[in-house]
Amino acid sequence: MINKEMPLLMDQSKKGRKAIKLPELGVEKSELPNSKFLRKDISLPEVGQLDLIRYFTNLSSLNYSIDTNFYPLGSCTMKYNPKINEQIASMPGFAASHPNQNDEKVQGNLRLMFELQEELGEITGLPGVSLAPLAGAQGEYAGLLIAREYHKKNNQNNRNIALIPDSAHGTNPASASMAGLQAVTIKTTNEGDIDLDDLKDKVNENVCVLMLTLPSTLGLFEPNILEITKVIHDNGGLVYADGANLNALLGVTKFGDLGIDICHSNLHKTFSTPHGGGGPGSGPVMVAKYLESFLPYPHIKKEGNEYKQYKPENTVGRLNGFYGSFGILVRAYAYIRSLGKAGLKEISESAIINANYIQEKLKNDYKLTSSRYCMHETVLSASQQKEDGVKAIDIAKKLLDEGFHAPTMYFPLIVDEALMIEPTESESKETIDRFIDAMIMISELSKSNPKEIIDAPVNLPVERLDEAQAARNPVLIWAKK
Repeated sequence: MINKEMPLLMDQSKKGRKAIKLPELGVEKSELPNSKFLRKDISLPEVGQLDLIRYFTNLSSLNYSIDTNFYPLGSCTMKYNPKINEQIASMPGFAASHPNQNDEKVQGNLRLMFELQEELGEITGLPGVSLAPLAGAQGEYAGLLIAREYHKKNNQNNRNIALIPDSAHGTNPASASMAGLQAVTIKTTNEGDIDLDDLKDKVNENVCVLMLTLPSTLGLFEPNILEITKVIHDNGGLVYADGANLNALLGVTKFGDLGIDICHSNLHKTFSTPHGGGGPGSGPVMVAKYLESFLPYPHIKKEGNEYKQYKPENTVGRLNGFYGSFGILVRAYAYIRSLGKAGLKEISESAIINANYIQEKLKNDYKLTSSRYCMHETVLSASQQKEDGVKAIDIAKKLLDEGFHAPTMYFPLIVDEALMIEPTESESKETIDRFIDAMIMISELSKSNPKEIIDAPVNLPVERLDEAQAARNPVLIWAKK
């Protein structure tokens, strides 16, 4: 257990102590900046090496991570990243290659990307794949650019509407706006499905694309998916699937078989590459065969025994420099190839079983948003606990005290006091049972002693913060007492 009174590094500073001896300079000394640009109120601590190592080691252990705690952050798929993927991505031929090298000198890298394109195309049923997008949101944006350019190519510049369900990810309307489209909201039924009547009322000759999250952010598979895609196609529009999270679909169904034209996938979610901390990310975009010429570039193709970069004929352009996040592509490739078709399907089956197990065990203590089976995640409501003065955020803080990272809170927005829980396939039944026990204990405590929950966390180095003040007036520097 970390000492809550762990001293700050500056408090341990003693003049003259050093943590490291720098080697002699191998270059000429440079002049220091003009002293008027140097701040007088900031100084570096002077500490010994052991104190420095202990400080940063202890500091790192304060973070929740998938390697240290159960991390049921819904929609984010915080699954275990197999360490062999890291070892493979660190091999010199991958890690030390330079993106400016000629194609003939990086044939192994290009082959890996080509085969990853093929794998993702097979998994989604959408054979046109670009690995260029650097994140899920950029993959989403690329998909909408492709839809827009496709209609322009067909002289239908009037198609400027993106239909978006009210349960969609927040990035959906933002991406639509960036792509020059107008977002129009489609209602969701009480069971969490798209309202077909509302959809049909809003479909017209100006619809460019329907943006559909599948499974939905409520953790549900859309039962009317074939009818929905037919309605859009009969009107001349395209269907984009937010496939950021494919963890419930691997080997079970394919977007292409459901009438989907475009999707993207977050490799850091489903395909187990490093997640969080602001990057790196990777969000490949996949399209039906007839849209392949609109893909971003560079795209990788095979000619004979050679692999080459090329620019698709109607490309929407370059999204970033070089190939995208190549190191992340290596990790995803290793993950897919090590598991194979049967292993990928087992992932989805296990993730679905784990989520439904949690839903079934907690249905008497928390309100369910839907009475039917969920997919890879379940969305519960703390509306019953709210009646006792305990909100979703209080439950989340109490879970931190119990050694679990909090679920996603207050999303989807259409669910009152939402708690979105995604266990992934990585967790054992014993870990999930401990989490379930903690959730039941918190529910019972909300009736008998709600103050204990509202005051949480009390066992962590930092207790309950005034979050509004922390965001508006953060203290970012050490100040001597």
